[in-house]
Amino acid sequence: MSWTLIIFWAFAGLAIASALCCITRRSPVASALWLVVTLFSLAALFVLLDAQFIAVLQVLVYAGAIMVLFLFVIMLLNLGRQGPTDVKGPLGVGVAALLGGVLLFQLWILRHVAPPDAIQLPPSSMARLQQEQGLVGAIARPLFDTYLIPFEITSLLLLAALVGAVVLAKRKL
Repeated sequence: MSWTLIIFWAFAGLAIASALCCITRRSPVASALWLVVTLFSLAALFVLLDAQFIAVLQVLVYAGAIMVLFLFVIMLLNLGRQGPTDVKGPLGVGVAALLGGVLLFQLWILRHVAPPDAIQLPPSSMARLQQEQGLVGAIARPLFDTYLIPFEITSLLLLAALVGAVVLAKRKL
């Protein structure tokens, strides 16, 4: 079994576990933080797929900007008020120790294992476009040609969610 496959399954497992933790938490702040872990795991998977540009965009746009927006809305609506903790006692310590151990193991593997070049993917149309237009051009052209309408609809939905949060918060003030 190659190291790439082991690293892939480690990050895929972390992504699935953190996504499950994201949807099962009672606290919206804890849920948002688990979503950040999920997004970082997905960025690591993009790096393994040799899509570093998408991984950087994943971290900057989703784990950075979108999560700041989510936390802003949570704080604006005062949803993070004190309540019962999600995991208590020795179980909570065990889960924290397990997740910390998995993270340290992944960091150790990334530090001590050289990235293997054993996986050779056949040239695809995206690889051909990347050679012709460069990496950013190959990604930006379909985004602003083919997928412009869905991209703008997504931005309008995020704006509507932010305006709705402000309206709900204004009623409470």
